[in-house]
Amino acid sequence: MDLNRILSQLDTDSEEGIEKLLQQYNRENSHTFTFDPKEESLRSKLCQSLLTVLGRQVQPCCQRTCLETLRILSRDKRVLGPVATKEGMLVLAQLAKLHGGGEEDEEEGGDIRNGLQKDTQAEEEERVVVEALKCLCNVVFNSVAAQQVGADVELARGLCARLHAVRTGRHEVGLFSLRLLFLLSALRPDVRGGLRRELHAVRLLTEVLEHTLDVRWVGPYEAAPPDLQALPVPAEDNERAMEALKTLFNLTLSDAGDEDGDHQLRLIAAIMRHLLMLKTETEEKTEEAHSHAVNLLSNLPVSCLDVLINVPVQGGLEEYGGKNMDTVQVLLDFMEKRIDKGSNYKEGLTPVLSLLTEGSRHHREIRRYIKAQVLPPLKDVKIRPEIGTTIRNKLVRLMTHVDMGVKQSAAEFLFVLCKESVDNLLKYTGYGNAAGLLVARGLLAGGRGETQYSEDEDSDTEEYKSAKPFINPITGHVEEPMPNPIEEMTEEQKEYEAQKLVSMFDKLSRQNLIRPMGVRKDGTLAPLDEALCQPPEDSSGSDSD
Repeated sequence: MDLNRILSQLDTDSEEGIEKLLQQYNRENSHTFTFDPKEESLRSKLCQSLLTVLGRQVQPCCQRTCLETLRILSRDKRVLGPVATKEGMLVLAQLAKLHGGGEEDEEEGGDIRNGLQKDTQAEEEERVVVEALKCLCNVVFNSVAAQQVGADVELARGLCARLHAVRTGRHEVGLFSLRLLFLLSALRPDVRGGLRRELHAVRLLTEVLEHTLDVRWVGPYEAAPPDLQALPVPAEDNERAMEALKTLFNLTLSDAGDEDGDHQLRLIAAIMRHLLMLKTETEEKTEEAHSHAVNLLSNLPVSCLDVLINVPVQGGLEEYGGKNMDTVQVLLDFMEKRIDKGSNYKEGLTPVLSLLTEGSRHHREIRRYIKAQVLPPLKDVKIRPEIGTTIRNKLVRLMTHVDMGVKQSAAEFLFVLCKESVDNLLKYTGYGNAAGLLVARGLLAGGRGETQYSEDEDSDTEEYKSAKPFINPITGHVEEPMPNPIEEMTEEQKEYEAQKLVSMFDKLSRQNLIRPMGVRKDGTLAPLDEALCQPPEDSSGSDSD
C-alpha cells in the first residue's frame, strides 16, 4: 500500500477515512516483520503522524486502529525515533492508562473493571489499553532510547499501580502489563532496583501468582495440594503466571538482601512447590511452567529450599524424616526429560542440575532421596557406567559432554550425591568419566571435597562386593579377559617395543605436541619432572551414604 497516500490522508481525512485506510494497511501487513529499507523514512514519518492523530481527541475505535498500525511499524527498530521520545512515550502511556500510582490509578482500575460490565464503549476503551501496551512492549524491546524514557517517566510505577488495582477484568490487560514490566526489569538494571526497593514488586508479583494460581494456604508455607480431579490451569492464567515468574526471576537475580526478607522468599518457594504439582492444558506448557519455576528457585537462597519438602499437613515419608519428596520427584522427572531431549542442554538442563545439586548439598533428606533414585546400590557391573537407559547412565554420559558447563554440572551433581567422596564417585562412574572433575577440583590423588556431610551408611550389595576385585577402575566395569599382546614376545622384542614407545613420546614432547604430567601431593597436575620431586601420598578411605 502506498505510504505517501496514507501520510497525505492522515493530515486531511476524517476519523472514519483514517480508520478505513489504516485498517486496509493493517490487514495487508499483519504478518509483516521484514520491511523495505527504501521506505524507512516514510515509515518514520508515518509513526510521527500516527502519534499526532493519537494526541487528538478521537474515538476509541480510531485510536485502536492507529495503535495497531503503530504496533506493526514498531517491529522495525530503525523507524522508532519519533516514538522513543518523551512526548511519544507519554502518548502511549496515557492511552495505556499508566499514570504512575496513587488513587487515580486505583480509580482507573475500577473504571476498567466496572466498564467491562457496563457497555460496549468501555470494552472498546479497554481494547485501546491493550493495543497501547502492545506498542509499548515492542518499542521498549526494540529501542534503547525508549528504555531510557520509560525509566524517566516511571512506566514501572504505573504498571505496579495497575497490577495492584486490577485483579480481574480482561486477560490481555494483565498479560501485557506483566510483559512490559518484565521487559523493563530485564533491560534496565536501575528500574530493577527501584522495583524491588521502592515499589515492593517482589511482594506484588507474589500476590499476583497467588491469585492467578489460586493458592490456598493451609500452613505458614504450605499450600493446599491440587485436587486430583481438578481441571488443568487455564491457558490464560498460565500465560499471566509465566510473565510474573519471568519478572520475579529478574528481580531476584542479585542478592535479595533486606528488601525482600526471608519470609517473602520462602513464600515464593512455597508457591513454586504448588506450581510444580500443577498441570496445564498441554504437556509442553506444563514443562515450560516447570522450567520457569526451576529458574526462579535457583535464584532463592538454598536455605529456602526446605520449604519444598516441609509440608506438615500433607505429611511425608518416614524413611526421610517425614519429609515430602513429591516435588523432588517432579524435579527429577523434569531433569530426565531435558536430558532425553538431547539438545539445548546449556539453557534447558543446567539450571535444574544446579538446583538439585545445591539442594542435595545443603539438605540431607533431599540428597538421600535423590541418591536412591539416581545412584542405587550397584548390582550389575559388567556394563560400562555410561551405557544404558537409567538416569545414572545418562548423567555419566554427560560427564564427557563437549560443553564444559554441561559436563561440569553433571559431574558436580553426581559428586555431591556421593558426598564429595572420590572413591564413592569412581565406584559409580569410573576414573575415565570422572577425570575432568577430579582435575578441576585437584582431587586426582583421591580424597574428598570441602563440604561436610552426615555419616549415614549405604552398604554395598553382595554382587558388587564379589565383583569389586575384577572391576577396571578406569572404565568402572568388569571387562572380559583380553589376550595379552606381549605374551608370546621374547624379552628382546619387549625391550625393543618399549624403547620404540619411549622414543615416540620423547619426539612428541620435544615438538610440544604433548607434555608429560604427573600428580602432586595435593592432587593437582604438574609437569612430570616437578611431580616426581613430590611423590603423591597414598590416600585411602571408604565412604558410604
